[in-house]
Amino acid sequence: MKESPIFAKTYELVKWLIPLTVKFPRQQRFVLAQAMQQAALTLQERLIEAVRLPDTAAHLQAADVELDKLRFYLRLSADLGYISLGQQRHAGQMLVEIGKLLGSWQKK
Repeated sequence: MKESPIFAKTYELVKWLIPLTVKFPRQQRFVLAQAMQQAALTLQERLIEAVRLPDTAAHLQAADVELDKLRFYLRLSADLGYISLGQQRHAGQMLVEIGKLLGSWQKK
């Protein structure tokens, strides 16, 4: 798992995202920030499950759903002014890379 780029990129996303969401306004730390953190962590979990458990396709599909949730949460965070345009771009680039790797894994 450590050798696979998707695991490394997802780990980098989680590592970048958690400190970012801690800076959200107090009223959003337990709503939007928590949802973003949970989606990112669940994405990583689904990828691990895809390697370790039977029915890889189902776990990859679940990971894809978490990726879509993250896209939504990031767009909403930017629209509400909780993250900057630069932060949204950076996160978007990370999600695109993860999405491409996930898509190619799903095709295998």
